[in-house]
Amino acid sequence: MSSFHFCPQCGKTLETTELNQRERLVCSERCGYVHWDNPLPVVGAIVEYDNDTVILIQNKGWPAEWFGIVSGFLEKGESPEEAVLREVKEELGLEAEMVERLGVYSFFQRNELIIAYHVRATGEIIMDEEELQAYKIVPINKLRPWPFGTGVAVKEWLAKRTK
Repeated sequence: MSSFHFCPQCGKTLETTELNQRERLVCSERCGYVHWDNPLPVVGAIVEYDNDTVILIQNKGWPAEWFGIVSGFLEKGESPEEAVLREVKEELGLEAEMVERLGVYSFFQRNELIIAYHVRATGEIIMDEEELQAYKIVPINKLRPWPFGTGVAVKEWLAKRTK
């Protein structure tokens, strides 16, 4: 469950109770607070660059061998399409154009719901050094998906390209 221990409304202890066929944290004083712990919406972008390559990024703190697609949280008042283009601009300094929405993917390990897109980007890469520690440009024919999170979108995108 969550790391919450106290009700944000009245300050009383939270307890685990079955509600709607799931375990939920609810206020022990029954003030009405329920911590639903719903998944967070995240966008991800397979960034096609120079027509035959994809840019992968490495967030700060990731192991040296881990790279992934550009991703980030949806902001209040922002559509997923706006969010994915903003993330590409923030993380790589690139202008991107939407090609297509690839799908929606559950990432249970991080309690996220990923909305993945294929975008094409142009310009000079200017990496956000506060958030990223590295990026790499990978030829599409060398791109290998990973078995979780955004890797599922990469796998489906690659399979669709070979049809």
